[in-house]
Amino acid sequence: MEVSSTALSGLVRPVRARPAGPTGRADPSEEVVVMTMRFDPFQDLDRLAERMFTVAADMGQASRAMPVDLYRSGESYVLQCDLPGIDPGSLDLGVDGRVLTIRAQRSLRTDQVEWLTQERASGTYARQFTLSNNLDLERIEATYTDGVLTLTLPMAEEAKPRRIPVTHSTESQALSAGD
Repeated sequence: MEVSSTALSGLVRPVRARPAGPTGRADPSEEVVVMTMRFDPFQDLDRLAERMFTVAADMGQASRAMPVDLYRSGESYVLQCDLPGIDPGSLDLGVDGRVLTIRAQRSLRTDQVEWLTQERASGTYARQFTLSNNLDLERIEATYTDGVLTLTLPMAEEAKPRRIPVTHSTESQALSAGD
């Protein structure tokens, strides 16, 4: 671990001492500088953890701007996104490869008002979801009602559960030594 001199400036105090010579008395010609330092081995770990939690909190804030519910209903998955107050014309859905992108815009009031409290965020919101190979991307449906975007993602035919019939033979076949 590298420690910069500026980080040590408040932690280091030089203590001057004269080592004892061969006679057991202090030798005036030599001087030794002893430094004491307070060392916290967890300080860097604390800084790293704080940075990670700050980034995680920022990411959590972004996802709270477009909270989602995902559940399975029959042979489809349903994704619901809360998007109250967005400009309905700004809602943009797209699939690129296996990535579903949802983008929407919430505009700030443009008329002159005196804000007393302004807690609703404005701007562009976007979320991306990686879709499974088990979905039929050509049959995705979307509706926007009462501030909730609902996407229905149907399962692909080849991914649907199915029963495999088993045939039974009534004849028993004997194995011969020549087979």
